[in-house]
Formats: sequence, structure tokens, C-alpha cells
Amino acid sequence: MSTPRWEPPSERIAALIRSGIGELIADPDALFAEVDAAVLAAAPRRLADDPAITAATIAADHANILHWASSNLHRPGEPVSANLSPQVLDLARDIVRRGLDDTTLNVYRIGQNIAWRVWMDRAFTLSSDPEELHELLAVTARSIFAFVDETVAGLQELIEREREQLVRGTHAERLETVNLILEGAPITSVRASARLRYELARSHMAAVVWSEGEGAEEGALEQAADVLAHAAGAGSPFTVLASTRSLWVWFADAREQPDPGAVQALLADMPGVRVALGSSAEDMAGFRRAHLDALATQRLMHRRPGDPRIARYEDVQLIILCVHDEADARELVARTLGALADADAEVRETLRTYIREEFSASRAARALYAHRNTVLNRLARARELLPAPLEHRGLQVGLALEIAHWLGSSAPGAGRSEGEAA
Repeated sequence: MSTPRWEPPSERIAALIRSGIGELIADPDALFAEVDAAVLAAAPRRLADDPAITAATIAADHANILHWASSNLHRPGEPVSANLSPQVLDLARDIVRRGLDDTTLNVYRIGQNIAWRVWMDRAFTLSSDPEELHELLAVTARSIFAFVDETVAGLQELIEREREQLVRGTHAERLETVNLILEGAPITSVRASARLRYELARSHMAAVVWSEGEGAEEGALEQAADVLAHAAGAGSPFTVLASTRSLWVWFADAREQPDPGAVQALLADMPGVRVALGSSAEDMAGFRRAHLDALATQRLMHRRPGDPRIARYEDVQLIILCVHDEADARELVARTLGALADADAEVRETLRTYIREEFSASRAARALYAHRNTVLNRLARARELLPAPLEHRGLQVGLALEIAHWLGSSAPGAGRSEGEAA
């Protein structure tokens, strides 16, 4: 892949580029947030709904920005080589394995447009001289657009190579068939079962197993799926590699829902691996429903990186429904918890556990591995912070605490009493 030839910028413009890039690299979070929001808003639904692919897309965007910025920091205005880093390679594999087409790469252009607008705004803080601004913008525009063009071209080559490798195996047909089922396409259970080599006319339990960061070892996702199958009293799991760091799993005729505590202990030797358990349901419609419930659980868990390691849909179904409208959910937290919403996390967690343990301080103490007197002191503090007495409001307070646990305590108007204006 050839790079364009062009004259380097003047020393003055090179210095301005270094200055602006240095500021960008020192604090890139605002730019990252703006690019992420625009990219995910324009991404295909199948991509945006999958936290693992969302994470891969965001990682690739951030890697592209830093790659271009770092290159211009050291060699201002010179051609920037295509970014084919591990993050970008992961995204290419994910695009192919999920059956997405090359139009998914439009997110690169969207990210480019946001980054260019932010850079133009910064350029006008670096100089007010029209000639300097003309050269500065011309040089950096040429650099940014050429860099993205080469990166997209390189990514397309990787995608084609990945597709060629994929069609030689069984994964392509398996993933295509599963996607047809999940999309509600008119495929019969008999035909789908034959293509999958997995009988759909029975009960199914579903899970999503994925890894965060770089901690998971090769084969860890498959090992975790086997752990889940054993814990559920099922046979060998049926799996689909959904992305480089995400495995879709189904268990046929499972005897019981795996116990989260027992599974978490078994995952201790698999750092970075997390599990979202869906529901159990019958036949091909149940195969789909169980998986969608597992995905909903995964999206909720994605709000809390690293913790918990495992969650079951049956335990978080109400929270998933409540946070569908996040603004309303946060308002419920603020109105119900008042000052407790922003209090010490241990105080909130103690009250949450106390309510879950059916208002038993002794059981709450055992669950928290804390002395009963410590629990009583925290409960007294929680009661002081609530805007209204806990009595006869246990369900509402408990729900608000669960929402705060998953979304975080920050909420508009936290600390207002229920009688105050919203």
C-alpha cells in the first residue's frame, strides 16, 4: 500500500501541530466521548446491541485517534501509515463473524468527521494568522483524510482475508443460521436444526461468555462454557463465536440454573472472563428468547466493568426493565433515596443487602461478612439519609437501590426530598 508524497510543513506549522497534538494526547477523553457517541449512534443495530462488538469498535476508534496523533507529534505533517493494530484486527474479525458487511466501515468516516471538526476548533486556538491557519488546516486535513483512507483500505483487505478463511470452515453456516433464527426469519425448526447439527425441539438455556481487557487466555471462553454446562447439569454446550472476545452459548435440557456463587468460584482462574445467563425456554422460539435475555443481561453488566463476574437474567429482569429509560430510572433513584443516593457506597450496599435478606440484620451481616453492630450502625445512617421512613416503602427503596447499584449513584437532583420540586 503506497503512501502519498508531499512536502513537509514549515517549521512554524510543525510547531503548531506538535502543540495542538500534545494538548489532545494529554486529555483525549472529551474527544473520545464525542466520537464514541456519534459512531455508536450510526452503527448497525446488530453491532450497537452487542457490548463486546461495541467495545471492539470503541477500542479501534481510540487506537486510530492515538495512532494519528502520536505520528504527528513526532513527525508533524508527514504521511501516517495505516493503523492495523490488534484492536483494528479484532474489529475486522468481528465484522465477518457477525455477518456484517463492509458498510459497517462507515463508522470510520463518522469518527473522522468528528475528529476533524474538533481539530479545526483547536487549530483556531493555536493561531489567529490567516496564512498560518490556511497551511495548518491544509496540512492536517491532507494527513487525516489520507490516514483514514489507507486504514479503511487495509481493513477491507483484512475483512476479505478473514471471510476466505471463514467460509472454509463450519462457523460461517452456523453463524448464518443462528442469525436467521435471532432475526425471526422464515426458517423451519427442522431445517435450522439440520444446519446447526443441534436439535431445537427441546428446552434451551442461553448464556453469553466474554472477556474484558487483555486478561483472558486462549480457550478461556470455551472453558467457561464447559464450566457453565456442568453447573447446569447439561451436556456439551452449543457455541457460536460471536466476536474475538465473545461466545454465544446454549445448553440443551439443563436441569437447573447455575448458582452464580459456585460459578464465580470456578471462574477464579479465568481472569477477565464474565458470564451473562439468559432464561430457559422451549423450542426454536425459546432458543431465540433465551439468547436475547442473555444479551440484555450482558448489556446491563457492561455498565459495571469487571463486577459482577456473573449475573442471571432472572435476578436482574426487573432492573433491565427499569433502566430501559435511563433518565426516568435515575429520577426514581433521586426521588426515592434522596441524600442516600450520593452517600457512602457501604451504607447503600448494607441497606440493599438488608432489604434483599428480608429485613434481617443478622442475615445481612453474614452476607456482607460484617459484624451485626456494624450493619446496624450503617442501617441507622441510611435511615437518616432517606427522605421518608423505610417502613411500608421497602419495595420502592429496594428497587431504587438496585438501580443505583447497576447505574451508579449519580442521579439528577440527588439529595432532594420527595416533597421538593423536580
